Amino acid sequence: MKPANHVMASLGTTVFEVMSRLAAEHGAINLGQGFPDQDGPASVRRVGAEALMAGPNQYPPMAGLAELRQALARHAQRFYGLAYDWQSEIVVTSGATEALACCFMALLEEGDEAVLLEPLYDSYPPMVARAGGRARYVALDAEDGWALPLGRLEAAFGPRTKLIVLNTPMNPAAKVFRRDELEAIARLAIAHDAVCVCDEVYEHLVFDGLEHHPIASLPGMRERTLRIGSAGKIFSLTGWKVGWIEGPAELMASVARTHQFITFTTPPALQLAVGRGLDGEDDHVRALAGTMQAKRDRLSQGLARAGFGVLPARGTYFVAADIRPLGFTGSDEDFCRATTLQAGVTGVPMSAFFRDSKVDHLVRFCFTKKDSTLDEASRRLATFTATLAP
Repeated sequence: MKPANHVMASLGTTVFEVMSRLAAEHGAINLGQGFPDQDGPASVRRVGAEALMAGPNQYPPMAGLAELRQALARHAQRFYGLAYDWQSEIVVTSGATEALACCFMALLEEGDEAVLLEPLYDSYPPMVARAGGRARYVALDAEDGWALPLGRLEAAFGPRTKLIVLNTPMNPAAKVFRRDELEAIARLAIAHDAVCVCDEVYEHLVFDGLEHHPIASLPGMRERTLRIGSAGKIFSLTGWKVGWIEGPAELMASVARTHQFITFTTPPALQLAVGRGLDGEDDHVRALAGTMQAKRDRLSQGLARAGFGVLPARGTYFVAADIRPLGFTGSDEDFCRATTLQAGVTGVPMSAFFRDSKVDHLVRFCFTKKDSTLDEASRRLATFTATLAP
């Protein structure tokens, strides 16, 4: 019998875990992993705390508390004009990553193909592979503002295409897909009868006056789109791991059957708190983008002063920085290790978010930190980069 670890060998260890562990070992400021250093609204946390003490704390319904699913239906209607039946078209999951796993396992059979856009959240490829699918990669053009290459995208679709994964706003590129790009993806999905698994966890973190447009709102797409959201990103409560999937009843029935054998359910007190927050915290939701945009600007300016080439960041928690202007001769991974050990600041090498393309000159930094932390990180990086030959 083969050892048990042969199954897991191909999965590796997530880059977030590797870099966060390195940051902890060396006492570095961790701008690698994407989480805020301050918790979200006290009113939401208070509901969760009171519900935990009041109970019940037993299994809630497999698809999620009615209170939360109803609030999610109202949220989708209020912000995007999308109508979902809370009873048959919404499932609550233990975070958005579980939601992704449910979608892949429900939809993919051995030999099916999934179109993945690079750079990508690093959990997509291993989950697609473990579901039996084969990934077809399409790299966005970093030198052209992360433009979507329509010719390469069209070439990636074929007779075995089962789904495309769309992440907008996009981690780690901080890209918000334009309407014409969404329409191009929709045309291909419809033409090939493919499902769009849309990771929209950063839906309310869009900057510079842009708007988030769910692809499900485009003609012909609601019936073939699974829309994934996350309370962790909306309320800055990433440790709660409350996510959800919204989609047409036929697809959601398959997703729900998969969900029941993965986590089955999610803590009821947290579900109740998120539901109350979605109904009562619109002011927080609308103000969040402005708060994060200011932090983006603060870190971006600090990186620019340190000599980095700073790429546009239109949404999410992240900004990408080009290390080539610094005169650093190693890879992005070498750079992140060097800054952790020598500058006390940890980023994430963007090469970890590519599978089919070689991009090793960009580093991703998270700006959802206190202003004082961002300022200190910028100071340390500037001191480090001053030692490099331009």
